[in-house]
Amino acid sequence: MARNIQSLERAAAMLRLLAGGERRLGLSEIASALDLAKGTAHGILRTLQAEGFVEQDSASGRYQLGAELLRLGNSYLDVHELRARALVWTDDLARSSGESVHLGVLHQQGVLIVHHVFRPDDSRQVLEVGAMQPLHSTALGKVLAAYDPVAHNEALEAERKTFTVHTVTGTDDFEGVLDLTRARGYGADVEETWEGIASVAAPIHDRRRMPVGAVGVTGAVERVCRDGELRPELIAAVRDCARAVSRDLGAGRF
Repeated sequence: MARNIQSLERAAAMLRLLAGGERRLGLSEIASALDLAKGTAHGILRTLQAEGFVEQDSASGRYQLGAELLRLGNSYLDVHELRARALVWTDDLARSSGESVHLGVLHQQGVLIVHHVFRPDDSRQVLEVGAMQPLHSTALGKVLAAYDPVAHNEALEAERKTFTVHTVTGTDDFEGVLDLTRARGYGADVEETWEGIASVAAPIHDRRRMPVGAVGVTGAVERVCRDGELRPELIAAVRDCARAVSRDLGAGRF
């Protein structure tokens, strides 16, 4: 059985202690409550402070939880709310389109799939929740990079790999793709990431009108495209789904 890392256990206990109190705590109080030597407690606090998880009041020298924990917590809540609000609409999209539906968010220079609705047939499929997709070649990724400045920078800084002969990797060409994505209001991927597979995606915005994710359908080229172009009815259905989720998140009409 793998053993837990003691320093991480102590750091977690320290964060829980600070989270449970209604006031700032001093070094002696923290060390005493956790049965730690002051030197050990101070070392952990100093590391947590450097990472932004703990803050020290300059006047009193006491410690409290830092802003980085709030940011991480809000990130979790945002993704959780996004998925919860999208459940009904993505189910409807899968039913109406006959294709699989993915909900993605920006994560570590890629797209993290946070929700996946299977194609509504009896074919064998693999759940892709937790999978990562590239920003530069997928429809979901292009939408995020087009509408989210952070995702845009991540896409430019990341290595843009060539997956097929259709993958766009050059910086100027990629910027042109993003301009087109914004102008059309949706992102496209026709065999740019996987041969024989096409997808279309649209952005989801929150109550601040900030892009928080993207939703899209993915399927075989012969089903998703007609005469080499994405089917207009699929594009409309994806955009309607994105607008519906955005409205449920408080974004109003787009």
